[in-house]
Amino acid sequence: MNNYTVISQEEINQALIVANQINSYYYEKMVGQSDLGSALLISMIVNGHILIESVPGLAKTTAAKTMTEAVNGKFSRIQCTPDLLPSDIIGTQVLNYSTNNFDTRLGPVHANFVLLDEINRSSAKTQSAMLEVMQEHQTTIGGEIYPTPEIFMVIATQNPIEQEGTYLLSEAQLDRFFMKEKLDYPTEDEELMILNRIESDAFAKKDTVVSLADVKLMQDLVKRVYIDESVKRYIIKLVSATRHASSYISEDLAQYITLGSSIRGAICLMEVAKAVALLNGRDYVTPDDVKAKIHAVLRHRITLNFAAVADGVNEDQIIDAIIGKIPTP
Repeated sequence: MNNYTVISQEEINQALIVANQINSYYYEKMVGQSDLGSALLISMIVNGHILIESVPGLAKTTAAKTMTEAVNGKFSRIQCTPDLLPSDIIGTQVLNYSTNNFDTRLGPVHANFVLLDEINRSSAKTQSAMLEVMQEHQTTIGGEIYPTPEIFMVIATQNPIEQEGTYLLSEAQLDRFFMKEKLDYPTEDEELMILNRIESDAFAKKDTVVSLADVKLMQDLVKRVYIDESVKRYIIKLVSATRHASSYISEDLAQYITLGSSIRGAICLMEVAKAVALLNGRDYVTPDDVKAKIHAVLRHRITLNFAAVADGVNEDQIIDAIIGKIPTP
């Protein structure tokens, strides 16, 4: 039996105040993209990583920097290119001629929020350099271990259209991301608002609204959110259905799946559901909390075959079909 420490209403209210302050700061600079805003906030609360996919120019970098500014965190931006080396990310040892010893210079990954811009432009060797730091929150340089900051989040972006000079992310790399968000173009009204804000210089940096200590408070609280065993089993059934789809959904859809979600998918779905519950002002998880961000958690953990691409079937359609077939507790 799990031992949950009861979360007081005062603690919940404090978490909601912090979340509202971060959201207010975000939407002062961002127009639309509400799904991305909530996904970035949830990733921050669970101390997880997020992959953002869209065509260029939809403010992915701006969103990442805005969230960092809101909490006064340290921000690093790494522009991924085919010639980027692992040492350019994690750091390296440099000979100090005055002491005749090697000095360690930590790379830009040692920050609170690390933006890997166009991650699929970096080579497989460079991508693999991120695996240790994303999973273990540490880097190894010259046999020495260097931990990242306690609050550490990788925000990676990729362009789904361009194929030349890009390298597909491996399943192991994709699985390290808690969530994957897909962005679409803004509406005409939203685009007009963007133009007006640029004219009025509304995108200038503003004063920080919360601190990293406030983020740590929310991270500690989300660990104490209660999740009943029946809801855990619901999560397991949803994830299991991606691996054995033909037993749950029609063969017409099941035939498109090559690989289902890993166990990490269930873990991430549980953690994200806890964060959703906390942001909804509750200290317990409901099935609706599980479904709130299930597409973002599972879409990059389901591998589809070429027939799916040819027939215009995507991962979200598979997830919707699974949700419709698994009984809600």
